[in-house]
Amino acid sequence: MTQAADLLDPAERLDLDGLRALQLERLRNSLRHAYENVPFYKESFDKAGVHPDDCRSLSDLSRFPFTTKADLRENYPYGMFAVPRERIRRLHASSGTTGRPTVVGYTENDLSMWADMVARSLRAAGGRPGDIAHIAYGYGLFTGGLGAHYGAERLGCTVVPASGGMTSRQVTLIQDLKPSIIMVTPSYMLTLLDEFERQGVDPRSTSLRVGVFGAEPWTEDMRREIEERFAIDAVDIYGLSEVIGPGVAQECVETKDGLHVWEDHFFPEVVDPITGEVLPEGEQGELVFTSLTKEAMPIVRYRTRDLTRLLPGTARVFRRMEKVTGRSDDMVILRGVNLFPTQIEEIVLRTPGVAPHFQLRLTTSGRMDALTVRAEARPDADAATREAAARSIVQAVKDAIGVSVDAEIVDPESLERSVGKIRRIVDLRERKG
Repeated sequence: MTQAADLLDPAERLDLDGLRALQLERLRNSLRHAYENVPFYKESFDKAGVHPDDCRSLSDLSRFPFTTKADLRENYPYGMFAVPRERIRRLHASSGTTGRPTVVGYTENDLSMWADMVARSLRAAGGRPGDIAHIAYGYGLFTGGLGAHYGAERLGCTVVPASGGMTSRQVTLIQDLKPSIIMVTPSYMLTLLDEFERQGVDPRSTSLRVGVFGAEPWTEDMRREIEERFAIDAVDIYGLSEVIGPGVAQECVETKDGLHVWEDHFFPEVVDPITGEVLPEGEQGELVFTSLTKEAMPIVRYRTRDLTRLLPGTARVFRRMEKVTGRSDDMVILRGVNLFPTQIEEIVLRTPGVAPHFQLRLTTSGRMDALTVRAEARPDADAATREAAARSIVQAVKDAIGVSVDAEIVDPESLERSVGKIRRIVDLRERKG
């Protein structure tokens, strides 16, 4: 481990055998807690013919059934809770934009553990007590803002609860309050970058030294863009509300080689998205999580739909997950070819004259699906540069992915911005039947 031992908490100092023993003890307790207190889990375990006592090794977890977002929605609002409602100290919820929302609850101990995990994440990112943390994740039912807030306070930081929006004011706050850490979605960080430049402020001149980015997939090309133009270290944080919120895994600033999963609280698996079979370490598939210490809402083998692979630990004993490359439910199948927004992002970021803001528009052309990459031009791009950029994107997609698309270079700041998760795909295809 490359960090001084006095900066690590006790779990981070465990050896591999000690960690695995702790995980098995906590896993058995969590499975029992879920089975005895959540009717959904008793029914699903019984139907699958398994009992918490059948878990005698970590590999035995594969015998237990998955939990899906549909299961959470069907048990809305309180059906997945394992403690009386009166013990719940906070509720968060998804937006519900694609159907009934999912609700998650936290006991006092859950909130404390969550703050500890975000504090651990910030420390791994290079944050230290006394730092000023500018938090531009949205506050409210979304877990990002409050999760980051209480974790930063737990570490001993001074928190600026900026939330999202009011972009010009955020630039002013960063200049005046001089934070060293910013926590924000990568797409909104690029919006802040545009605003700095619009105001004639050099982004490299700010006090920021670390950016902790999460809530959506982002690429190595985007990391290079942000680090070069802001002169900061850009690191990835991972989480989802169904598991806890931000702070499930964190990239260490000294290595930037994937996100260490805090395995003493969240047990990861990677499975084949089609068959559900557990894949060996190093193979890409769908990320699945089981909580080990949650009281209010234990989660067993939750299918995240995020695509990644697990790797051995480096800066910490905990295993790493590779940066999420996309979601199985965000995959576009275009004329038989699988395509992810992150593949297009890599192409857009290396195209001259184009800003790192794009959107994929799916339409129907005759009996065939069609895709148009709409990317914003940089302010100094003339008509010839725009035309060349469009041709370059079309050719690069054909060469790299093997499918023909159209490209449209639009005016700067003309695509819809988001202070949370950016909407990369606009599906306007005709639905038959």
